Amino acid sequence: MSRRTWTVRALLALSLAAAAPLTHGALAAQAHEAESVPAAASSGTPDAGGPGELTDLAVTTEQLAFGLARPTAIAAPDDGSDRLLITEKAGTVRVYHPDTGLAAEPLLDVTSLIAVGGNERGLLGIATGPDFADTQHVYLAYTAAPAGDVTLARHHLADGTTEVLLSQDHPNYSNHNGGQLAFGADGFLYWSLGDGGGAGDPDNNGQRVDTLLGTIVRVDVNSTCGELPYCVPEDNPWVDDPDARSEIWATGLRNAWRFSVDPADNSLWIADVGQGRWEEINHLPEAAAGANLGWSCLEGLEVFDAERCLPDVDYHDPVLTYRTSVDGCAVIGGHVYRGERHAELAEGVYLATDYCSSIAWAVRPDGSGKYEDARVGTFPTQVTAFGTDVDGELYVVNDLPGQLHRVGFEAAEDAAPAS
Repeated sequence: MSRRTWTVRALLALSLAAAAPLTHGALAAQAHEAESVPAAASSGTPDAGGPGELTDLAVTTEQLAFGLARPTAIAAPDDGSDRLLITEKAGTVRVYHPDTGLAAEPLLDVTSLIAVGGNERGLLGIATGPDFADTQHVYLAYTAAPAGDVTLARHHLADGTTEVLLSQDHPNYSNHNGGQLAFGADGFLYWSLGDGGGAGDPDNNGQRVDTLLGTIVRVDVNSTCGELPYCVPEDNPWVDDPDARSEIWATGLRNAWRFSVDPADNSLWIADVGQGRWEEINHLPEAAAGANLGWSCLEGLEVFDAERCLPDVDYHDPVLTYRTSVDGCAVIGGHVYRGERHAELAEGVYLATDYCSSIAWAVRPDGSGKYEDARVGTFPTQVTAFGTDVDGELYVVNDLPGQLHRVGFEAAEDAAPAS
């Protein structure tokens, strides 16, 4: 269930007992080993999950390619080509094919459109819709030159043009840009935006609905409405509020890196990078439109700033939290496994990791409205993004090594010992 409705008075009392939150960079120093702190039960959509206990599971990885330049996202067009499209931070999209490997020449190059100042700006997200084989449309999320506006655009591969669909000013800081893109099973495009950067959400964007900062947006990019090159779905939660941005689907995010849509139930799994104490993973069922994930009232399950807490708001609990600078530095969200190769072991298991510690976290609804979680090994160093192919098999890319890896599973008893 959600957090109970907090009153400002109660939160002020709690905040006096809480330790002062620490600030940290998004990509901090090496983490140390410690136990995770399980989150309270969250309102999720239970599924049957895969067989066996999560502690019986171990992840495996196989390097498929190298030579990527700071990869940031993966997409798989459903056009029968078996390709993976991989974004590089500076503004190029590379193609990997299982038969021919990583192509030397990029599929597209939008470097002239990209602001890359600061470690977190650049080409950050990519998605292809169900109609890609017919339209050749690629959707991109990036920080736009010159000022770093966080931008959603549609690139037309047929003629090489790029059409801006939606943008949000991001003027003061270079960090916390979000940038994940994903089509839902409902056919709509979801896009995450960070809180605008800086430490502690200085403009309280996370608890506002008059800006797209600190939210996940949901729009219909297959239609146009008036002067807009997209439409707002009629069931978006703030569609009738004149004081809110109608594109918003969920609020209360610091910097969602990353989120994914489970094709089995159209629920969203959202990894939100912490300020300095807690990294968190959230699960929003499709029915949770309008959910407030708490930032910057809350960080994880703790009060961060009681003055930011809104009265009569049910803040949605994360399903997993772990300590920043103990178990890592920045959570990297993954996907629910829905492939066939490892279905007997891992069907319905959500995977995530951390940029610094490389711990492999597995999370799964237990069928009773609660969640189980376990450490199931480690990933290659500095993973920046997960992706799936059209068959639901999992992949990761890692940062400064610039590599692509395929993710698999095996029974924990068969796993090789850590070196």
